[in-house]
Amino acid sequence: MSSAITSRTRFDVRYRTIDLVTITTLAVAFGVIYWGWDKAYDPVAKLAVFSFPPSVGLLGGVWLTAGIVGGLIVRKPGAAFATEFIAAGVSAIIVGGNQWGFSTFASGFWQGLGAELIFLVLFYKRFGVIVAALAGALAAAVESVYEWHAYWTDWGFGYQLAYLGFFAASGVVIAGVGGSALVRALARSGVLDAFGPGREQAHEV
Repeated sequence: MSSAITSRTRFDVRYRTIDLVTITTLAVAFGVIYWGWDKAYDPVAKLAVFSFPPSVGLLGGVWLTAGIVGGLIVRKPGAAFATEFIAAGVSAIIVGGNQWGFSTFASGFWQGLGAELIFLVLFYKRFGVIVAALAGALAAAVESVYEWHAYWTDWGFGYQLAYLGFFAASGVVIAGVGGSALVRALARSGVLDAFGPGREQAHEV
């Protein structure tokens, strides 16, 4: 598959019912995944491999995946942002919540915005793995700047930049490349026949 898929359809801002249902379904599913990763984060972050504090940014890519996947599937303005923001909200409000409470909504906002900006700059016309990786990187960068002021205020600028770098790398690999692979797998299974990835899969076979 090409690393830079170009949509054959014209720019369309109209949402179908299936688009809204898919965004909601993805957001809830990823919200549960996020909640589980929230619970695992503290124990994992304390492992010796993360003894250099900014390296915990490598764990952040998981929390960016919903927006990337939503944007790659629905391919309309706001899809990436909405999927990420709702997923973050779900992770904060389901039973037990998480350790960050309602600040999770702020993270969902900035993460979703970062991913959305890449799709916007490309006019929602390109959706390959490179685009997904860029969306993951920018989502991580925007979130990192927010976290500098929300969580990592005692770090020097060097540590903050290192955290951004680790987080961006995680966003590229986990959310970008991983999210793109997930969408391709879903397309091959036939569940995305009503969306661009499903139609592209049909053309390939």
